[in-house]
Amino acid sequence: MPDTRSHRGPHPEDGQLFRAAMVPTLCRATADLCWLLDRGYARPSSLKLVGDRHELAARQRTAVARCACTTDQRIDRQRRRIEAEPLAGGELWLDGYNVLTSVEAALAGGVILEGVDGSYRDMASMHGSYRRVEETVPALERIARVTEAAGVRACRWLLDRPVSNSGRLKTVIERLAAERDWNWRIDLVADPDPLLAECETTVATADSEILDHCRQWFNLARETIHRHVPEARVVRLVGASG
Repeated sequence: MPDTRSHRGPHPEDGQLFRAAMVPTLCRATADLCWLLDRGYARPSSLKLVGDRHELAARQRTAVARCACTTDQRIDRQRRRIEAEPLAGGELWLDGYNVLTSVEAALAGGVILEGVDGSYRDMASMHGSYRRVEETVPALERIARVTEAAGVRACRWLLDRPVSNSGRLKTVIERLAAERDWNWRIDLVADPDPLLAECETTVATADSEILDHCRQWFNLARETIHRHVPEARVVRLVGASG
């Protein structure tokens, strides 16, 4: 069945799964998972243990997994995170889908997760195929506002070539950048992750694997949502004791 969605909005169950009354439980679950990871327990078995203990649904377990990391990871990621000021005059490499889908989801009312490391992550899942939605162009415009305000000289977008419709998205971004005179370069690559992890300049992503290896990173999705999507539904799963 073809995907006919025109928004990257909330899952039908998210209103119940991420209601305010559930957030304390999800925070405790996140803290429990972090505790286990700190002690070297495997992530899959730890997540099952935590999910069963707190009686979490599948999407809640996914959210907790996306928000948790070890203490060492959190400290190291935050140490290499930079603010907007050092971006002036430099180049920024973007984990294209990672940044774009988060801002799209925020604009569409989808759940945005704030994790232990401070990153914003969405709950969207593309399953190997990207579909342009009504929020795509507005999301790109808001991302551009942040990079322009920071004085970024050039943006290099990396899009996963194996993801269906990447070529179409590349055309959309290139056309919009030409119309707005944005100094953006869009590349289709087999796998952006190693390129971003080894990049000598600043990267924009919330991908945990990249964050653990890159030289330095800018919290672009969070900055964009914070500044230009004030109505975003942000669920803070930063952990809790007890």
